[in-house]
Amino acid sequence: MNKTKAKAAIEAILFSFGESVELSKIALALELDKDITESYIKELMEEYENEDRGLQIIELEQSYQMCSKREFYDCLIKIKEQPRRNVLTDVLLETLSIIAYKQPITRVEIEKIRGVSCGHAVNKLVEYNLVQELGRLDAPGRPLLFGTTEEFLRSFGVNSVDELPVLKADQIDEFKAQAEEELNAMEKVDV
Repeated sequence: MNKTKAKAAIEAILFSFGESVELSKIALALELDKDITESYIKELMEEYENEDRGLQIIELEQSYQMCSKREFYDCLIKIKEQPRRNVLTDVLLETLSIIAYKQPITRVEIEKIRGVSCGHAVNKLVEYNLVQELGRLDAPGRPLLFGTTEEFLRSFGVNSVDELPVLKADQIDEFKAQAEEELNAMEKVDV
């Protein structure tokens, strides 16, 4: 392995692991002598230090780690403090709609309506604080009941679930027809 490729491999290793990696492990991965590997790392350290870069390589007891330079910590903190915007995919929106209109509802009931497993979607909605556990159904297995949260109401600009739009019968029929068309199209593909 030539020097350029070895240095690139060292960067990839240190970047990917995100924590310190022992010199002996890096040398073994590159199939190079420890002294040669260490000289390449020292060269990379100088390159990162001399150039205007936001990263550096530090040494920690015969281990090396790639990390941000201290002078940029303020920028990193500002990004970290910004509220994270959660994206609702079609699957999440569909699951959230079912919960909003049918609450309190169990996961099994949601899956009956959707026709597919919804565990991941429900967990994401709970994580986003749009859905919460309301208790347990008094039935065998005592399944969890789910409903919407105050955050859901705030996010969708309603004061209560009673303010959610009511679907008209012709809209329901149209949605059923679309669902049946999609199902028929999927069955034709499977055949």
